[in-house]
Amino acid sequence: MNRVLAVASFALIGLAGCNEPTNNATTTTAPGSTTTTPATSANAPNLQMQTILTGYQIIWGMDFLPNGDLLFTEKQGRLYRFANNTATELTGFPADVNARGQGGLLDLRVHPNYASNGWVYAVYSSAPASNGPTQLNLVRFKVNGNQITDLSTLFKTSATNTWQGHYGGRIEFDRDGLLYLSVGEGGSGTYGGPNSSNQNGQNLNSDWGKIHRLTDSGGIPASNPILPGRTAPTTIFSYGHRNPQGLALNPTTGDIWATEHGPRGGDEVNIIQAGRNYGWPVVSNGLNYDGSVISGSPTRQGIQAPVFTWTPSMGPSGLAFLTSETFKSWKGDLMVGGLALTYLSRCDVRDNTIAGEEKLLDRQGRVRCVRQGPDGNLYVSLENPGRIIRIVPQ
Repeated sequence: MNRVLAVASFALIGLAGCNEPTNNATTTTAPGSTTTTPATSANAPNLQMQTILTGYQIIWGMDFLPNGDLLFTEKQGRLYRFANNTATELTGFPADVNARGQGGLLDLRVHPNYASNGWVYAVYSSAPASNGPTQLNLVRFKVNGNQITDLSTLFKTSATNTWQGHYGGRIEFDRDGLLYLSVGEGGSGTYGGPNSSNQNGQNLNSDWGKIHRLTDSGGIPASNPILPGRTAPTTIFSYGHRNPQGLALNPTTGDIWATEHGPRGGDEVNIIQAGRNYGWPVVSNGLNYDGSVISGSPTRQGIQAPVFTWTPSMGPSGLAFLTSETFKSWKGDLMVGGLALTYLSRCDVRDNTIAGEEKLLDRQGRVRCVRQGPDGNLYVSLENPGRIIRIVPQ
């Protein structure tokens, strides 16, 4: 594969309503060029877009070591370390990664206290019974040179995902060092409403369709909620989730924010709160894929409403809050990767709500993962080909 260092320019379009459709054409820029995109509003940054690596398959997750080295995953089951403009595959990751459908090697997260403990976390799907139903696994390990060591499994779901879809698969840490893992509904398929055969999101005896909160060693925090029908906490922190593929810590409030795929419309941004029910498959702002109505109203007593929705679906994936002063008036905003509508969304966060969005990287490919680096720049992975770009505010 062609895996070269390059610098490319990308399109930027202005503030838009969340219902505006985008086509999926891709624009290619010759490697080696450098373009700065002018700011679109007062006190907004100019942006320089730099492709730092390309020629990979789907780059699902990435995170930084304290020394600035970048770790990233390929969905097919490979993990890399990028340092000094060179990507090196790490050996020793489990060989049972099952990349059928939407599964594979998904997110990767470096422990916030990595400098003292050396732990890295990853989540992947496997099929214990050959090519049968799959499960989701959370593992932690250490990186010694180009080798993975000290690997252990901290959490795994039941192996009941027969359609290999809706894994969720994001990892985040809160201010207290507790680990959040998003797990999609899995099951035999996706259908909303009273006739749904997949009730994993509402079934509190199932690990699927939940956001779990664990200690960094995989234990159950004593402060986790006690859910209906239980007498003690479990790893389940919230439930009623369809396919939450984004998690991010809001540095201002300490809350965990999540993005979630709706069906036909109704993609969501949620603020995750202990013990809350987020509705799927009972209610939704979208329709089923066959056009049938899921619920007469997108709200219902006892269901936590999203803070923002997209219709048509933009396919929200990774997300990150901007914390660097170099982003000027954008500091504090939420950056969300779009898969279906192939753009990076800057969500204007005001008073714990989203006032609107601005589209970046329009039609450059499916935007899978978004991270702010230790250098204050924004790093984004796109697909076809798999590549990582650095967005440098100026």
